[in-house]
Amino acid sequence: METKNIILELRTKKGMSQDELAKKIMVTRQAVSRWENGETVPNTETLKLLSKEFDVSINTLLGTPRKLICQCCGMPLEDDTMIGRNGDGTLNEDYCKWCYADGTYTYSDMDELIDVCVKNMVNDSFSEEQARSYMKELFPKLDYWKRHDEFSDDGRFEEFKKQLIQEVNDLRIEGMPEVKRLNALVGKYVNLEYTLPNGEKIKFLDDQKTYLGNQLESKLDSEKCFGVLADMDFIIVCTYEAKGNNPELLLYKKR
Repeated sequence: METKNIILELRTKKGMSQDELAKKIMVTRQAVSRWENGETVPNTETLKLLSKEFDVSINTLLGTPRKLICQCCGMPLEDDTMIGRNGDGTLNEDYCKWCYADGTYTYSDMDELIDVCVKNMVNDSFSEEQARSYMKELFPKLDYWKRHDEFSDDGRFEEFKKQLIQEVNDLRIEGMPEVKRLNALVGKYVNLEYTLPNGEKIKFLDDQKTYLGNQLESKLDSEKCFGVLADMDFIIVCTYEAKGNNPELLLYKKR
């Protein structure tokens, strides 16, 4: 689809007139009209404003001329819902939302990221050994790992993760194995709402937010798993059957 049609479709979906869109992004109505007629294409700065207004990538606005690949894990970014976000909420087309969230790089250890990725790559025709070998060759070629020292936060995010892990383990929930790692989680992994004692409803995962969490199989009962989810404000722990999809909320703790 061409840029002119994409802008028209996005504007129409939001129920905005050309005048309203023009005011939002500080251009004239005539400019919007020229874009939608295909006479001109928005400049770089205006594309950034349109991207923020419509919550789509610049690549999408331009008709997807580039094949986007996460510069941390190498995953193809096949649609805008997979793209990471900067601290101001805008999309960052260089990273997936699991490697870069809210302006934070979530992985600083290449081997740790490989451990996370390999589980999703192994299948009947691609062994774990092949997956590891592939990623060990690919990762050093990606921009994030080539410029890792430049992007480093001096270990602040890793310290935050260690603090959370300690807090979760200190809860000493019966049957739950020790938490040794928390990964970035994004998306509606569990499409449920919980009602807290105060009546507030919370979702296990909100698709617009990034959390740290993990899924742990109990050492006492292989059919029982524990889900851990945490962010700056709270820790959630739930339990569920390994093959089921009805988790039971065990704990909701304000940090």
